Amino acid sequence: MSSIRYKQLDVFAARHGGGNPLGVVIDAQGWSDERMQRFAHWTNLVETTFLLPARAEGADYRARIFTPSKEIPFAGHPTIGSAHAALDAGLIAPDAAGVVWQECGAGVLPILVEGTGADRELFVQSPKARVVGDASRGGECLSSVLYGVALGPLKPACVEGGRRWWVAEFADEAALRGWRPDHAAIRALALATDTLGLCIFARTHEGLAVRAFPAGVGIVEDPASGAANGLIAAYVATHDTSGALAKGYVVSQGLEVGHDARIIIRIEGEHVWVGGRTNTIIDGNVDWRDA
Repeated sequence: MSSIRYKQLDVFAARHGGGNPLGVVIDAQGWSDERMQRFAHWTNLVETTFLLPARAEGADYRARIFTPSKEIPFAGHPTIGSAHAALDAGLIAPDAAGVVWQECGAGVLPILVEGTGADRELFVQSPKARVVGDASRGGECLSSVLYGVALGPLKPACVEGGRRWWVAEFADEAALRGWRPDHAAIRALALATDTLGLCIFARTHEGLAVRAFPAGVGIVEDPASGAANGLIAAYVATHDTSGALAKGYVVSQGLEVGHDARIIIRIEGEHVWVGGRTNTIIDGNVDWRDA
């Protein structure tokens, strides 16, 4: 098959190499499900996306999102990164309101485009989230994971919105950054409760420090989690309606695994926007054959 344009991106990065890497195949028309999965397995990135013409009414394009082992309906950094790649490739342009519309497994999502060039920031409106369980649902598995941890004012909860995570507030930033989790226990919690795993957060002078452990899909620690931060923001917005975080904040994530992600949260009533900056690191072509 002919060579197809490919980008490798650094999403939600405060500096180059600080965000979450993403591979994007710009025009995947004609690619089978099996070919996409094989390529995503080969890149061995947390996610690889494939851009296609839209099928849903109102969408500008369609993005399919694959981990190395399976296709998933939605994730934050692949959504932002796919929009960045589609804009750079000239496949789409913002409408009069500065919005592009991306079709994915979670539906047609608006992505707000602010700025141009290296200063451009993109914001996706997260799927609506809801609490589906409190700490009692996690039972002994959750108790084992959080044993000995000094928790913050918001109680642990299981939150769903595009993805399903456990979220827990730590008492302070130092406790969060110094925590050494039991990854086997987090995986047991994820499997027992059909979740991705655990996100922890603590308040900082700028907003929140966040760590995410998606052990349910075999990832030890995620350096920049758009969907997870959307769920945390929705949970905070529901339970802390008048505090310093009520209208939005900035997230620091990934320092513990050698990254430096900066994720911007905006809260507008029931709507949560998750965004930040993306850097194009590699812009070239892919020659991927079935045999």
